[in-house]
Amino acid sequence: MKRPYFALHMVTSIDGKITGKFLNGERGGELCEYYYKVHRQYKENGFQGFICGRVTMQGSFTGEQLPDLTSFSEKDCGDYSDYVAKKYPFYAIAIDPHGKLNWKKGEIEDEDPGYNKSHVIEVLTHDIPKGYTQFLKKKGISYIFCGEHELDCKLICSKLSELFGIEKVLLEGGAITDGLFFNEGVIDELSLTVLPLLDGDNLGKSLFENKNVRLVQEYELVNAQNVGDDVLWLKYVKKACL
Repeated sequence: MKRPYFALHMVTSIDGKITGKFLNGERGGELCEYYYKVHRQYKENGFQGFICGRVTMQGSFTGEQLPDLTSFSEKDCGDYSDYVAKKYPFYAIAIDPHGKLNWKKGEIEDEDPGYNKSHVIEVLTHDIPKGYTQFLKKKGISYIFCGEHELDCKLICSKLSELFGIEKVLLEGGAITDGLFFNEGVIDELSLTVLPLLDGDNLGKSLFENKNVRLVQEYELVNAQNVGDDVLWLKYVKKACL
């Protein structure tokens, strides 16, 4: 299967959390800039997009309000064909199996140049509300169907490669989305920006949320660097699936 090269790029606390209070305070916000700096480096080095799950996209870009599909549902034809709006140099790939994200337009507008002007690709299943694909088309948003009721990770990988020519992509959470790709063994590289903060909250999530882990995967450390303010950047590449 032809697929992109995947680099998992995440920010964590010292105790391995990717969500929690450590990200909400003023100090956490300041230190997260190192995570965004590394993201921009990946983009400058030829990566062609980033992948996030629905919850992450809602929190960062769309808000929690559901799209109003009233004017689209009557025109819905029940077609599950993929739609490529246009080829772009950088993509925001949203794992949104049930079609809940309320995008305002087909490109992200953000102060950070690492995310600004990213063209949106929606990753869907057949379990979407009536009219959602028409809503996406009107916004100029690409979408691909990757499963009837559950997401097929292999299909996601192949369609990103074949339809959009994506060769290298960042995987940026959350834990369920990360776990989906981890379980298929396609994460080629780990990029962890470790903030010098302890959270200790048992409700905070770690890198992966996956109840059916099939693989133990071994990685080799290729970089360990203090990038500033005691923030550690760790980079690993995969050696093998055990």
